[in-house]
Amino acid sequence: MMRAAFNRLRRWLARWLWHRMVFGERSQGRWLPNTRIAPSTCIEHEDRLTLADHVYIGPFNFIEASGGVVIGEGTQITHHASIVTHSSHRAQRLLGRRYVEWQGPRPGWVAGPVDIGAYCFIGPHSLIEAGSRLGRGCVVRAGSVLRGEFPEFSVIAGNPAQVVGDARAADQRWLAQHPELQAHYEAWAGRRPA
Repeated sequence: MMRAAFNRLRRWLARWLWHRMVFGERSQGRWLPNTRIAPSTCIEHEDRLTLADHVYIGPFNFIEASGGVVIGEGTQITHHASIVTHSSHRAQRLLGRRYVEWQGPRPGWVAGPVDIGAYCFIGPHSLIEAGSRLGRGCVVRAGSVLRGEFPEFSVIAGNPAQVVGDARAADQRWLAQHPELQAHYEAWAGRRPA
């Protein structure tokens, strides 16, 4: 609880004093020297958010982590994206005023953890809903609404989101132009099957 409060205070100070993000975050007791979170990002239930290092979470994002959110190494979340681990709108409509005091499971309640693999890219104005899982290397195009599981290296787009390509195709074009980067790429992605 205190750690989350300290991180929020640190981001708030960085925003007001320098109007920029700073390197270094803590997640689940580990120091992540290369992880950055914009001061304007709102994180609810930060104690249930597990980050790897080299993560970038840009400005004006919303992460609701009550059901658990895992964000893998090197993932970039651009801006104005939302990650949620529950949806209560059906339950609230069904129960009306009784919603707050309801005992037991709420009808219509949707909940589940979110897991985002290593080196994913989440485009602006995207929504990742409860129970979603993205394999490593996924690219989520701007404005996408994701629910469900997506295989590694998927290019994901739409509402509802669908796999529309394989990110390795573009990666291979870039690596052909910059062969000196092949070893760095293979260190996390592995060799592409022939």
